[in-house]
Amino acid sequence: MEVDLIFKIAAIGIIVAVLNQLLKRAERDEQAMMTTLAGLIVVLLMIINEIANLFDTIKSVFGLY
Repeated sequence: MEVDLIFKIAAIGIIVAVLNQLLKRAERDEQAMMTTLAGLIVVLLMIINEIANLFDTIKSVFGLY
């Protein structure tokens, strides 16, 4: 796993956490939850993309194309 990916995921987590706290303090709980879900979806899409790349690499190593 690339270090860049880890830093990107950590940055998203920090941004989402800060936005979540700001929105909760402004009594916008629903928007805070939506922000958290959006951050989770972005991170999951990044991880799914990396898993797809891993499977492509495995296929090419074993000649399964």
